[in-house]
Amino acid sequence: MKLKNFLVLLGIVLFSTSVQAGRVVRDSIDSRVLGEVRHFSIYLPDAFFVQQERHFPILYLLHGLSDDDRAWTQKGQMERVCDLQMASGEAVPMVVVTVEAGGPDIKKHWNGYFNMEGWQFETFFFEEFLPAVEKKYRCGGDKNQRAIAGLSMGGGGSVSYAQRHTDLFSSCYAMSAWLRQDDHLQSRGHLESDRFKILAEAVHNLDCVRFVAEADKERCAELRTVAWFIDCGDDDFLLQQSLELYGQMRLHGIGAQLRVRDGAHTWEYWHTALLQCLPFASRNFSH
Repeated sequence: MKLKNFLVLLGIVLFSTSVQAGRVVRDSIDSRVLGEVRHFSIYLPDAFFVQQERHFPILYLLHGLSDDDRAWTQKGQMERVCDLQMASGEAVPMVVVTVEAGGPDIKKHWNGYFNMEGWQFETFFFEEFLPAVEKKYRCGGDKNQRAIAGLSMGGGGSVSYAQRHTDLFSSCYAMSAWLRQDDHLQSRGHLESDRFKILAEAVHNLDCVRFVAEADKERCAELRTVAWFIDCGDDDFLLQQSLELYGQMRLHGIGAQLRVRDGAHTWEYWHTALLQCLPFASRNFSH
């Protein structure tokens, strides 16, 4: 190994080992709306424990279909990315939380961030989850201290939440987002046996591309108060949806960043997306 490469590698190792690490905690909330306990995994920066009177901005990071709140930590290396970027100054110290909104059997387990027959998740998220987390963990509190992001199902969820709640989020970072259901499922099947059909219908009803295409002047003005970032791989089967959303936003004069990078619908891609997501959210918090 050449001396230069060795020194670079040594610097990375020394930096990694010297980082003041945050901590991921798994917590839960007993939901009256859902009638059951929902878990969430929350990253707390090192400063959270050192500066116990300090209030932090928060990023709501949504997982994808058939995963749960542990996916971003176990598969996306969320904790390590947060530690390194906050230590380097690329991202400000923030709380990052991902809530359990799915299960492995997409026909039998509820998945999704929207209100559906038998699954009022969006009501739970905004009326129970968000206020409880921000009170307990000294974070958020208003639009300028709150961001949202997600991948795939969670990417679509983050866009839809930010579109319809522009007063709550300063930025939205969508990764490989499921934004619309092109083949509308007319027959939902039995509620207990095929919950994926119900989710697909909800995605159809809340089509994020159509939301912008049909936006009037007032709605467009509201959408411009959110910073948007659309990130999708060139081999991702959902790429066309991201391009359509970006196209509609350009047509309506809504500023957005678009990145089409080498990659597919994989954790390798979303891990690298998180490296850009945290600095993007940081730039759009009010400091």
